Amino acid sequence: MTELSGNAPTLEVGELTEDEAYQLAEALKLQLADQQLPSSDEASIKKMVAGLGDQRGALRLTFAQSLGSVGKAAIPILCVALKSNPNVVIRRASAKTLNIIGSELALPNLIEAFETDNDPVVQGSSAGAMATIGIPAIESLLKILSNDKCTAFQVGLINLALSFIGAKAPDAFTTAAKSENPEIRIAALTALSEQVHSSASKTAKNILLEALKDEEAEVRAEAATITGKALEPEEAEAELIALLIDSSPQVRKNTALALMKMESFNSIEALTASIKGETDKQVKNVMKVALNQLEINS
Repeated sequence: MTELSGNAPTLEVGELTEDEAYQLAEALKLQLADQQLPSSDEASIKKMVAGLGDQRGALRLTFAQSLGSVGKAAIPILCVALKSNPNVVIRRASAKTLNIIGSELALPNLIEAFETDNDPVVQGSSAGAMATIGIPAIESLLKILSNDKCTAFQVGLINLALSFIGAKAPDAFTTAAKSENPEIRIAALTALSEQVHSSASKTAKNILLEALKDEEAEVRAEAATITGKALEPEEAEAELIALLIDSSPQVRKNTALALMKMESFNSIEALTASIKGETDKQVKNVMKVALNQLEINS
């Protein structure tokens, strides 16, 4: 996909005075009320994008809704504004407006804004727009996630976006769950957790159960946690009990907590035996807590 250029001066927007913004917003409001499409010529779009920088939230909303009605014709100017406008209010509103439009055409610019803009609102709104775009954005989001420069804040936004996409297209993460990158496999599990919990996708459940046997301990640990929250004992307690003797302390710890969370009373005997053989003091303490809770509730 060809990225929309941010170097074309004709696509840059100017500024509107408070009065100009008010008058234009009032005219657009009437058009929207009458279900009339706003003018989609370049000059009109540039004025509406300039209006996104107004300090009055109600006016910005009118401009965003009007640009949303214009649709794809507004994308090039919105993308340039998102990439290079010095006014952070316009950058934020441009990302939010691209979310309204929801077109894959804006994806390269949304990715760039997400990765390079230091404003957290721009990052969040760009991630939201990518979530709205859906399946075409998955590969790009996962690629960013596997980048060492990806911040904890960005990881959280990506996981939210992927979860949103997964709610609509759970089977889209089948490939991601088999990625060579453990971080991507974990992200796929996180995105699918809601589908597993709601039993909306048998594929998602199978992916989760397979992840309990993943070669990477961090993937197994995350899978154990999700299993404890999303599945019933009869669906996965046998697989979890097997992980009580996993080589990774974190996996063993997460597994004990998962068995407690799902109220797996059938695991009491296995937990008792595991506690006797456990050499990691911290893991042993977690197992004792899990066992005690299960015994109280049984």
